[in-house]
Amino acid sequence: MITLEPPRRLADEAKPWQKLGLSASGLMRFVNRARAAVGLEGEVHVLLAKDATLRRLNRSFRGKNTATDVLSFPAGGGNASGVAGDLAISLETAERQAKQFDHSLRDEVRVLLLHGVLHLAGFDHEKDAGEMAAREAELRRELGLESSLIARVTGSAKGKRVRA
Repeated sequence: MITLEPPRRLADEAKPWQKLGLSASGLMRFVNRARAAVGLEGEVHVLLAKDATLRRLNRSFRGKNTATDVLSFPAGGGNASGVAGDLAISLETAERQAKQFDHSLRDEVRVLLLHGVLHLAGFDHEKDAGEMAAREAELRRELGLESSLIARVTGSAKGKRVRA
């Protein structure tokens, strides 16, 4: 399930998804492809929200009082519930990053979804020795995405398009 908390500028729009160039069904298909590629079982719930929401979530759950692009919340207790976890993505940050890296909001959201799905699968780039970055690069190529989030943060992508 994907929930859209539209930016304030689109709050009164009848079809905010269209105005953003996004499709809930298209993004869900991508999440399902990413889940299958990672071997993650269970549903993934996604919230597309504004910076203020991500800042609040980041402060509440990670103790960091700043907005971020993507947050991952793995479901506790294994997969008995049939849910792998939740992802929250800031559309405002995604829009800025899409402009910075010269691609569409749709592509940026997909990069963030893949990154989040990897976290739900147990990868942690803050603690591993590059395993998540390597897996993300491999899956990015497999799923037809441009530069990975980890590569951008570490500077190895230099903001350039990377295509398989």
